[in-house]
Amino acid sequence: MWAYIAGSVAVGVAAFTGIVWIANLPYPMIRKPVAETVPILLLPSYINMDRNYRAATSLVEEADQLVAKATGPEDIERGAEKVTQAREHLDQLPVWFLGYEPKMYCSLFGCSWRFTFDEFEAARKAMGRLEARVFQEQNAQKQLQQAETTIAEAKLAYDRATTGAEKQEAIAQWQSGLDLLTQIAPTPLAGTMVRPRLAAAERDFKVVVGSTEKTVQNATFIDAAKIFAMQAAVNSQNPPHSVETWQQIIGLWEEALDRLRQVPNNAPGYLEAQQKLAEYQANLATVRNRLEAERRSVQALERANVLIVTWQELGLSDPNSPQLAANLPKIINELEKVEPGTTASAQAQDLLKFAREKLQQLDKS
Repeated sequence: MWAYIAGSVAVGVAAFTGIVWIANLPYPMIRKPVAETVPILLLPSYINMDRNYRAATSLVEEADQLVAKATGPEDIERGAEKVTQAREHLDQLPVWFLGYEPKMYCSLFGCSWRFTFDEFEAARKAMGRLEARVFQEQNAQKQLQQAETTIAEAKLAYDRATTGAEKQEAIAQWQSGLDLLTQIAPTPLAGTMVRPRLAAAERDFKVVVGSTEKTVQNATFIDAAKIFAMQAAVNSQNPPHSVETWQQIIGLWEEALDRLRQVPNNAPGYLEAQQKLAEYQANLATVRNRLEAERRSVQALERANVLIVTWQELGLSDPNSPQLAANLPKIINELEKVEPGTTASAQAQDLLKFAREKLQQLDKS
């Protein structure tokens, strides 16, 4: 008997549970007639609606407070998380059920909402505005981070730059970072963070770089000097060279020095310019010595050749003339003035060997 009763109760409970479950299925064709006739069966749906609505509004308020009074990017991220959670709860509300207010449930438990179309739209719009604010703040934070990264990399590149072109590229990158800072949207948090950072970045740029135009101009002078110096060094390779070639090389070194002297003493590149100036002046002095050695050697060879021609003419007219032996030391003396490493050196050595052998032969005879 009791078993039969218990079984009947269990079946009844199961059947009622099944009916409630079916009645609360999220289909308008089921819920609408149930809400009109037996709204008590929709109690689980009403409870769920109330819970989701309360959670959504609470999370929106929390997110609004976090975003409106954010003190750092972490608050914005937490606000974004709250917005996402609020949207998940709001999406659980059955839009198709608008207008079917759960009067019994609200009379018993006190609903804070009527779940009308206007109320739902207001919640959606509030959510959309908050999402837009979060997006603006997040986007502004990304731009701020990008600008600061660009400026930091530009500073490092400027410090490591060894040529004017490299400095000019770093300055352009630095200026690009400053431009990014000025373009950041003035959102509550980003606007507060950008103003002092932009002022500091502009101050650093002015202190380190100074006038962009002057800095680039001075760097150009140094680069131009290096170009002339490089060409002078190339032309100096594989000596000996003629007097004309050495004069051209001297002209290149002088052009390089002239460019370096145009860098003012208060310019960022002044120290580098002075270092190059000292180096190039030493190279110019060396080249001038090579020019003078070449000039002296050529002149000595020319004098020796004149004496040789006279000596040869005397040998043809009077092979036994004592002047033949007497004139050879003069020729040898001039040939010995020809310095090694000059264009006249090879010819002078050959003539010198010939003159010494002739002198020995004449002395023996």
